[in-house]
Amino acid sequence: MKKILIIGYVWPEPNSSAAGRHMLSLMRLFRRQEWQVEFATPAQESEHRVDLSAEGITSQSIQLNCDSFDQYISSYQPEIVVFDRFMMEEQFGWRVEKNCPNALRVLDTEDLQCLRQARHQAHKAKREVTQLDLTSDLAKREIAAILRSDISLIISSYEMDLLENTYKVARSLLHYLPFMVDLAECPASTASYTDRRHFMTIGNFRHAPNWDAVLNLQIIWPLIKKRLPDAELHIYGSYPPPKATALNNIKTGFLIKGWTDDAASAMEHARVCLAPLRFGAGIKGKLLEAMIMQTPSITSSIGSEGMYDAQTECWPGAVADDINDFVDAAVEIYQNESSWRQAQENARKLLENHYDSRPLGAQLIANICTIEENLAQHRLDNFAGAMLRHHSMASTKYMSQWIAAKNAQPAS
Repeated sequence: MKKILIIGYVWPEPNSSAAGRHMLSLMRLFRRQEWQVEFATPAQESEHRVDLSAEGITSQSIQLNCDSFDQYISSYQPEIVVFDRFMMEEQFGWRVEKNCPNALRVLDTEDLQCLRQARHQAHKAKREVTQLDLTSDLAKREIAAILRSDISLIISSYEMDLLENTYKVARSLLHYLPFMVDLAECPASTASYTDRRHFMTIGNFRHAPNWDAVLNLQIIWPLIKKRLPDAELHIYGSYPPPKATALNNIKTGFLIKGWTDDAASAMEHARVCLAPLRFGAGIKGKLLEAMIMQTPSITSSIGSEGMYDAQTECWPGAVADDINDFVDAAVEIYQNESSWRQAQENARKLLENHYDSRPLGAQLIANICTIEENLAQHRLDNFAGAMLRHHSMASTKYMSQWIAAKNAQPAS
């Protein structure tokens, strides 16, 4: 039985974040191959973490900057190691290489954090993203982690293009893997137009783009409310801070609902999902959930990025960056049952065209097996990665060793 080690940035929370759902779908794919999967993380246990044991997945707590990890991985001896986000590759990659040199090293980027940071900086400065934004220290670290890895999982077609054409990463080091949806488990029908009411949005409040979207909705919602006086906006998400709950306003129908145990039900009973994202990266789990629950969505170009082909396909709702256009589209979809039903049909097509877990999973497993069979040549072809793994480039390794040695000294 092939052994897989996932080194997680946080414990997976599939009901809190799209990243958590994506990680769980990846682990389930590995389990379907009858592979042994262990999840290890230095993070503290979280309130909404998934029960991995119920999935047949073992788990282990590990420490940052500690030689105990060397002993742990030497004992476990995985054939494949998956790093959840580049920081985990940065912290543990060199230790994996030292103790399990023949293990395939996979980086699950979730989304490009350097792209999200670049857009956030540009948004705060009220300007477009520049080439300088995209060459930040964070970008250098993230791209270096991609180059050091044998294969990196990229969730967005936009980010695939950015990595190949802007950062000049070889295509052989990248694997396009959007969210994997089991279409057989998607509901054939959901609540009808007449049985649904109100607008909704959802997202982990700790994620900066989600919080900014809530602030943007503070501007947008009064314009919608003026035209639809009986409508409400229900805002769901884990970990709402006091500054978010303070925005709850029954009089205006701007309602901070916070955590929900059943995000799918909340999505199904809303008539329209709103996602006016102004920065971010990757692809958006809330919008995929809207497609699955047949709930039309109004979003921005950032929100829809990488999720469909705008030249040949129709969004299941509307894409608008101008506030007035966004409001017009939201009111139209909400009031017009014909437009609403057409949006539902568009969602079905996108799910089938882009997110079917069967071909996506098969393609990933096939690519992993191919690289494993030709790992020596694959690494020879990746000279940039070999260069970055050279000892003269390993500042994080030596910093970690210094911290480990310092921590091991007895207190005076």
